[in-house]
Amino acid sequence: EKHAMANAAVVVPFSAAPALMQLDEPEAELQSYALRALDAVADLHWAEMAQHLPKLQALGENTSFVDFKLAALVSAKVLFHLGDLDQALEYALIADDLFSIGEQSEFSRTLRAKCIDEYIAFKNPAYRSSAPAASAMDTDARVLPPALETTVERILADCIARGEVEEAIGVGIEARRLDQIEHAISKGCTSPQHRAASLAYCVSCTKNLDVSKVFRNEILAMVAKLHAADESPDHLAIASCMCHIGDAKGVASLLYSLVTSKSEEQHLVALQIALDVVENDDPRFRLALIKEIPAAADAEETVRPTLEKVHLVLSGSPSAMLKLDFLCSKNNFDMYTLKKTRSSIDQRSSVCHAALVFANAIGHSGTAIDSFLRENLDWLARATSWNKFSATACLGVIHARRTSNALNLLSPYLSSQGTSSSAYSEGGGLYALGIISATGGTSLKPASSASTDVIDSRKYLLDALRSAGTNEIVQHGACLGLGLAAMANWDGESEENEIYDELKNVLFSDSAVAGEAAGLAMGLLALGSGSTKIHDEMLAYARETEHEKISRGLAMGIAMIFFGLEDAAADALKELAEDKLHILRYGAMYGYGLAYCGTANNDAISVLLRVAVSDVNDDVRRAAVTNIGFVLFRHPQQVPKVVKLLSDSCHAHVRYGSALALAVACAGTAQSSAVQILEKLSTDTSDFVRQGALIGLAMVYMQESPEADPKVAEIRKTLEHTVGDKHEEVMTKFGAILSLGLIDAGGRNCLISLSSRSGVTQVSSVIGLAMFTQFWYWFPFTHFIALALKPKALIAVNKDLQMPVIEIKNTSRSNLFSYPPLGPQEKPKSDKKAKQIVLSVTAKAKAREARKENAKDVAGAADAADRQDKMDVDSTAKPAADAVAAADKKEGDAMDVDGASKPEEKKPSAPSVLSNPCRVLPAQEAFLSWPATGRYQPLVKSWMSGVLVVRDTKPGEEESLVPVSAAVAPPAPPAGVSASAGSTGASAGSSAPGAPAPAAPGAAPAPEEPEEEEPGPPEPFEYTE
Repeated sequence: EKHAMANAAVVVPFSAAPALMQLDEPEAELQSYALRALDAVADLHWAEMAQHLPKLQALGENTSFVDFKLAALVSAKVLFHLGDLDQALEYALIADDLFSIGEQSEFSRTLRAKCIDEYIAFKNPAYRSSAPAASAMDTDARVLPPALETTVERILADCIARGEVEEAIGVGIEARRLDQIEHAISKGCTSPQHRAASLAYCVSCTKNLDVSKVFRNEILAMVAKLHAADESPDHLAIASCMCHIGDAKGVASLLYSLVTSKSEEQHLVALQIALDVVENDDPRFRLALIKEIPAAADAEETVRPTLEKVHLVLSGSPSAMLKLDFLCSKNNFDMYTLKKTRSSIDQRSSVCHAALVFANAIGHSGTAIDSFLRENLDWLARATSWNKFSATACLGVIHARRTSNALNLLSPYLSSQGTSSSAYSEGGGLYALGIISATGGTSLKPASSASTDVIDSRKYLLDALRSAGTNEIVQHGACLGLGLAAMANWDGESEENEIYDELKNVLFSDSAVAGEAAGLAMGLLALGSGSTKIHDEMLAYARETEHEKISRGLAMGIAMIFFGLEDAAADALKELAEDKLHILRYGAMYGYGLAYCGTANNDAISVLLRVAVSDVNDDVRRAAVTNIGFVLFRHPQQVPKVVKLLSDSCHAHVRYGSALALAVACAGTAQSSAVQILEKLSTDTSDFVRQGALIGLAMVYMQESPEADPKVAEIRKTLEHTVGDKHEEVMTKFGAILSLGLIDAGGRNCLISLSSRSGVTQVSSVIGLAMFTQFWYWFPFTHFIALALKPKALIAVNKDLQMPVIEIKNTSRSNLFSYPPLGPQEKPKSDKKAKQIVLSVTAKAKAREARKENAKDVAGAADAADRQDKMDVDSTAKPAADAVAAADKKEGDAMDVDGASKPEEKKPSAPSVLSNPCRVLPAQEAFLSWPATGRYQPLVKSWMSGVLVVRDTKPGEEESLVPVSAAVAPPAPPAGVSASAGSTGASAGSSAPGAPAPAAPGAAPAPEEPEEEEPGPPEPFEYTE
């Protein structure tokens, strides 16, 4: 204050020369007076003062001088204007409290930001590894200046005092000051709402900023502790933080405390937490949580019913059945697309045949609707060898989550049921069973309707693998199915695992086909474990084997072991990336993508970019660019900027990788910058680059309506044109046909989703998408996309996990988020003969001619002629007048062409309602709201998607429930009658328990009536092109 008053008393001169001359005076008082004058004019006369900078610096460094801080402040201002920010900050720190951090001048703002940057540069290395902060600082050669830390604390205190809590949180996170983050939230928030918003912002920063896993977990643990300290703790937020950390014991303790509570509201919260855990899609965490929660049989009788519900929800069965019911009942896939594609493709091409089977499976993923297969059995029977394997496995994609009828559905293909006659069908059936188990749970009902026992799919597939003998085709399907069913079930370090041992036996048989699947299954089993034992065994065999397929399967399996480990896997990945075997370097690129998935880690991106432009192998470079999409999938707006130059590369494989990177990161976003790059690549000279671009366009525009983006219609026409173009390469056609299924995946109700509503990375989704990109080598890997397709819906359930009748208010435009139209595009109708325009002068001329003709006819007797002439004039004048009027009207209609063609102005549509369950796209959530006075209210008002538990405000009244669709157990179509092409109902061709499944590809079509037998198909043969 003394310094400020002195400044106010000083008259600002037009020059700094008098004050600069006083610096040479021996008296300290005169020097202090000169410094106060110079401080006031430093921003105006800094150039003049720069000539005397050494004097100012000497005074600032002389601690015996009474106003050395003021001299340091003046020196800092001069150095700032000279552009030397480092020295300016050094002298500003010497000025200590004279350096005003709250002043809004350019000098203060710039040096404050510089101060924070320097502090972060000192503190960041402490959390760059998994080592504790203290040990990391001990190894740091630099010493943190105490003045710098003091100034930063002053800056944070100033932010808190001004109510800028979010700014203080951001600085605390970047500077790795957990204590300051907690202090900012505890002291800076002025209300419970402000506190909740600050905690939510803190959590969002951990997801969007490049923060190490160790420090991220510390922040989330702190947020959970602060939530628990509130008067009314937000248990959903606490559970979400614990799920991010992976604290299964903490979530189990929280669930048990909620279940044992006497509050009905707390029971609903427990069910919602269990549903969120299932939606997070982390198999390892879910299995650990189930083990930590006490069994219902051991609990008190009053607690047992709710605890049983929690265990049931955590099994995944209720969520799977609700989503299956939604996808089947709301199916809106356009069968016309498949029929037109089938008639357009070359019937001799096995590649196009397989692509159309895949497109049908993806388009009907999870809907349990297989009418296209039933209606085209003769066409389907053309599949031979591995195409038969893929076609059978497609049933697992179509009937995903349908665990209640999986064995009955696949019984015609499984030798354990005594009906399989083809190794390809049996292998595909086992693969399909694994897909169903990975999406709906491992508890299967037996094929026999009389039995009530539950079969574990892992045990079933393990027995099938053991009984396969040396048949590598059946082993291939059994290994893939077993890996999917047992995903992330073993940490690799505990007791021996019989599944792993059996897979290792298959691997050591050195069969190329079976060994590839075994290597992948081993990685799936130990997904995210980081097991050194498994890593060493797989790496050693990958280097020894002579089969490239086995090496590639093991390389991808090793990448899966590192899932989500981030910096803990850095050393192993670095070693793998420098291996001389290109296949292992290929696996290392996917290792970086999976280990740092969604983290936007700068180090991982730097490695991928360097390899993308420097490696000597095409596959490695392609994989490096592709995995940029996995690392940056939380920042889709950044990916087009990163791959823009790569998409212009002269290397075709790099361009292809750019297309897939955009497809992975921007799926379902309809991002214009991504579309611009993909459209350019869709006209590339390389056929496989065009293939990747078309797949990318389909994934980016998934479920986008023409009303929201008119460009969708152009993309669909491009796909259809590519399919029908006889001069197009078959590889590009494969991508176009596959894209027709992707753009309308799941009956136009699914999107590729890599994170849950709470922001947790969905493990199986990422793995499914990563394995989908491997179709480059092996078409059957296309089926993995089923793991990444998630229904985008709002499904509200009550305390009994039943769907009540609820209406959700929708304020968006009527067609903004509607389904695209079905069937062929309607063309404007035009008459074959254009309307003739009759002008008024023509009508008058015709009237005159008519009068002349009538006059000739009535020329007779005089009296009679006069009367007749008068009558003729009257009678002809009337039609002439009518003709003129009609002509004028026609002329007006014809001349007003512009007016007739103008569409009516659209009036703003009134708010509509959506009924539970309903399709809700991510962009649509902002337009939805719960009824304020409705009977059912959500636990969190802002949640508008997913499976949500609602509170019944009138528990005594009778409930109106949504009838469960026949999707869960749909009846078989009547004999001789197939489902219609445009059917969207639940019974559109699905088989019920005990009903025959679609005929195996390559087998004879099922007879429509018992007394008539269809002729068998021709003997299998290989197609050649």
